[in-house]
Amino acid sequence: MSKRKTVVAAAPPQAEREARQPVEAIRAAAFTQFAERGYPVVTVRDIMKACGLTQGALYNHFKSKDELLHDIITSTQAELERICLQAVGEAGDDPRAQLAAFVRVYVIRHCRLRIEALVANREIGWLDADRVSDIRRSRRAIRDILVAVLTRGIDKGVFDPPEIDGRHDLKAMAMALLDQCTHVSMWYIPGRRLNEEQMATLYAEMALRSVGASKK
Repeated sequence: MSKRKTVVAAAPPQAEREARQPVEAIRAAAFTQFAERGYPVVTVRDIMKACGLTQGALYNHFKSKDELLHDIITSTQAELERICLQAVGEAGDDPRAQLAAFVRVYVIRHCRLRIEALVANREIGWLDADRVSDIRRSRRAIRDILVAVLTRGIDKGVFDPPEIDGRHDLKAMAMALLDQCTHVSMWYIPGRRLNEEQMATLYAEMALRSVGASKK
C-alpha cells in the first residue's frame, strides 16, 4: 500500500503576518465602531483604542479615516462579488440551480456578517465620488450576474417572471431580489427559530417562486 503524501502549505513569513495582523485588527474595530456609533462620530483615536493599538499605527496602513472606510467597504464588497460569481459558476447549467446558489451564498453572508453589511450599506454615503465608484462598479457586477441568470432562465423556458407593459425588466427584478436578500442583515438574529442555512433555503425558494421557476 502506497503512503499518501501530505502537503502542508507554507506559512507566510513572520514579517508578512506581523504586518497583516494590525490591519485586520484595525478593520475589525472600524466595522464595529462605525456600526455602533456611525462614521461621523467615530474618531481615529476611538478605533485605535478599540483594537489596542496606538493612533500612529493606523497611519502606517491608512492615510485617513476616509481611506479606512473605503478599504473596509471595498474589501467586503469584493468578497461578496467573488462568492456570488463562484456560486453561479459551480451550480451547473440549470438557471434554477444557479439562482438558488446565488441567493443562498448572498443570504448566508448577510446573516453571518451583519455588521459589515450594515456599515457597507449605511456609511457609503460619507465617501467621495472617486472612492464610491469602484464600490458601485462591484455592486453593478453582482446585479449583472443575477440578470444573466434570469436571462438564461427565460431563454430556456424555466423562468416565467411577471411582465410590465408586455416586457420583462430584469434589472429591476434583480435589484428587488438583491434588496430583499440584503435587508436580512437588518433583522436576522442568530439563535432564533431559523438558522442561517434555513434562512438561505427559505430565501432561495422565495426567489425561485418570484420568477415563476418551473419544477425540475
